[in-house]
Amino acid sequence: MSVRILALVGSLRAGSHNRQLAEAAVKHAPAGVEVVLHEGLGQVPFYNEDIDVEGSVPEAASALRTAAAQADALLLFSPEYNGTIPAVLKNAIDWLSRPYGAGALSGKPVAVVGTAFGQYGGVWAQDETRKALGIAGAAVVEDAKLSIPGSVTRFAETHPADDSEVVEGLTKVIEQLSQAAPAGV
Repeated sequence: MSVRILALVGSLRAGSHNRQLAEAAVKHAPAGVEVVLHEGLGQVPFYNEDIDVEGSVPEAASALRTAAAQADALLLFSPEYNGTIPAVLKNAIDWLSRPYGAGALSGKPVAVVGTAFGQYGGVWAQDETRKALGIAGAAVVEDAKLSIPGSVTRFAETHPADDSEVVEGLTKVIEQLSQAAPAGV
């Protein structure tokens, strides 16, 4: 039985280094693990309880909830915007946390990784993302971490999928996350 991990990327830019990192996760997922990159976070409207009612939930939000519900675990890729979590990722967490106590994140194993230009690789944003996920009811796998500094120079000519150090770290995180999943490899 394989473990299905849903990957959410906090950058909407097509050439984003965090998106490339997610692509590396898809490519290098260990045997027995499938990493699926979710598309469409940019179409999910800001969370609003007025539209989060049966029959009115926007299609993009509904698709996100369905994808998360069908996954055994989630892996979030967070850049760092002004020292914190990007709005698109926080919005995804908000949608997935509802309905309160029974959202798609409830009890679901999650891990947060990422890369950023700064010298710490987006650690602040990743910590804030873990905090939001925990409050939202997810089972944060605290030891599953990967922060890659200097993304602009490090990945200027090399895709993360071709960087052996990155692939090794990413594979370790995926293995930790898959072991925390109910299907457990």
